[in-house]
Amino acid sequence: MKKAFKWLDAQNIAYDFHDYKKIGIDEDVLKQALTQHGWENVINRRGTTWRKLPQETQDSMNDDQAIAIAAENPSILKRPLLKQGNDIFLGFKDSEYEEIFG
Repeated sequence: MKKAFKWLDAQNIAYDFHDYKKIGIDEDVLKQALTQHGWENVINRRGTTWRKLPQETQDSMNDDQAIAIAAENPSILKRPLLKQGNDIFLGFKDSEYEEIFG
């Protein structure tokens, strides 16, 4: 997140930050992210939140379950999740942000 903020600020690009850890998820944006990228990419399966889920929950994960779990545990989502127009981008890469905002 810090790298994305720093990059956007350095490029003088205005943005609205939705802190879904404090405010909660935006279900419409999450559904759009799941449609574009699938739960396998939207859910951070490397983090401790994922590892703390019961194995049967991990094994049966789908889009609907991802929405419910993200509502309860927003830290399970990959960050940053950038919405630009009708597209959702996951994670931060300088080159990708240059292409998005170039």
